[in-house]
Amino acid sequence: MPPKNRASSGAGAGSGSPGRPRAEDSPPRLRSTDIARLAGVSVAAVSIAVNGRPGLSDATRKRILDVANELNWRPHLAARALKGAANDVVGMVIARPARTLGVEPFFAQFLSGLQSCLSNRGIATQLLIVEDTETQVAVYRRWAAEHRVDGLVLLDLAVDDVRPQLVADLGIPAVVLGSHGNPMPLTSVWVDDHAATVSILRHLVALGHRRVGHVSGTPAYQHTQRRLRAIDDVRESTGIDVTSVATDYSDAQGASATRRLLEADPRHTAIVYDNDVMAVAGLGVATEMGIPVPGEVSVVSFDDSVLTTMAHPSLTALTRDTFALGTLTATELLRVMAERPAPRSVQAPTPQLVVRQSTAPPAEG
Repeated sequence: MPPKNRASSGAGAGSGSPGRPRAEDSPPRLRSTDIARLAGVSVAAVSIAVNGRPGLSDATRKRILDVANELNWRPHLAARALKGAANDVVGMVIARPARTLGVEPFFAQFLSGLQSCLSNRGIATQLLIVEDTETQVAVYRRWAAEHRVDGLVLLDLAVDDVRPQLVADLGIPAVVLGSHGNPMPLTSVWVDDHAATVSILRHLVALGHRRVGHVSGTPAYQHTQRRLRAIDDVRESTGIDVTSVATDYSDAQGASATRRLLEADPRHTAIVYDNDVMAVAGLGVATEMGIPVPGEVSVVSFDDSVLTTMAHPSLTALTRDTFALGTLTATELLRVMAERPAPRSVQAPTPQLVVRQSTAPPAEG
């Protein structure tokens, strides 16, 4: 047999480990021009396909992506960043106490739905928890300057919130969760908090309750204001007495507000909570005080998670698919990122009241 070629055996001078190709022998990195040539399209078409933008037929898009996937090709991140192209990251900056978010089922379900949709496109979520709106604004400005994210989701919209207009001026594609009824510079996904709140109060009125407590969230939030307006509307139409106590949504403040309402004279015969964490905490306070639920006080939660069905008694609550709400928000954000359309308002399904064991007619009725 003829002797083996030394170069093919990897034994030549200056070579690395046997069989490992030298750096100068490695094939050059594929570029978008190579994908375009192999797919028989323009470089612009490759950019449109891999960034998920409209403008191609399904067949052309599939042909381009099939070539890219077969060759395991992805756009070079550094080059994309220099061109201001996508980083495959969506940002969220939340100004709430981290301890509150840690026990809030709503956020866990919403984020799961959001990320499940984004993950299908290879997009990650960058989440920051900060102290206040001023810090949020600073983060948005920094992210815009650094081209850090491709889109934003804005939560907890406040009355006269400066963030939507700021983000629109910065040119970051974004979707707001909330803001029904007000012209917005950004697309919004909203839930009819007013109708949902009315359904709770009408249920209690039908049972005979006339003195109702309300453990609300932060009054500065628009969705809290919509719930308070709904309470005013029902109060005017039915004559019921409703006392609202503001909190930060935490179990501690929910428990404190419950004690205040149950110690009132005359006592409230029903209490409505703006989230299930506070509702469960309130149920515990009633038990400690020896006040049976629903015998002497009925309890209703605005949110319906596993907490409401694990409690004893199980809690009457407004149920909604929070995971689907996150998916809907992500879908709208992807549309905004791809098309940069005019802002629009998208309504999510209104939560429906599920009556369980924690509501009954008041004892005096």
